[in-house]
Amino acid sequence: MNLTRRQALALSVGATTLAVLGVSTTRAWASAESTEKAIKEFTGGATPATGRITLDAPEIAENGNTVPISVSVESPMTADDYVESVTFLAEGNPNPAVATFHFTPLSGTATATTRIRLAKTQNVVAVAKMSNGSTFVDTKLVKVTIGGCGG
Repeated sequence: MNLTRRQALALSVGATTLAVLGVSTTRAWASAESTEKAIKEFTGGATPATGRITLDAPEIAENGNTVPISVSVESPMTADDYVESVTFLAEGNPNPAVATFHFTPLSGTATATTRIRLAKTQNVVAVAKMSNGSTFVDTKLVKVTIGGCGG
């Protein structure tokens, strides 16, 4: 590709303008505050209790691109008492919301397994919303290593 002087000048002026205006190319990471906000939105403002929900995630993830996680919620899964939904949040990702699973009494059990992408070492949070409006939370710290070095 051959650039004319006019095209080269336009490219350099554009690059200089971006540098002067301070346009940042770094990613904005979610914070604990944005995760708390997402939890409040999911629970309708209620503070979730601990118990009844179990999040299973590795302590060390050697590849942050595919981190296996699973969740199970203790529930009889009857028409009167069942798990409506479970959401996963990751505090250190650009967007804390990762996935949401919905259940009905016909689901039989409230369990879900998936793989998520984690940008860095961070807390993974699972929040369950029950049919009676109660909510439960479980949190695990997942250390993401670079290059498979577990340290």
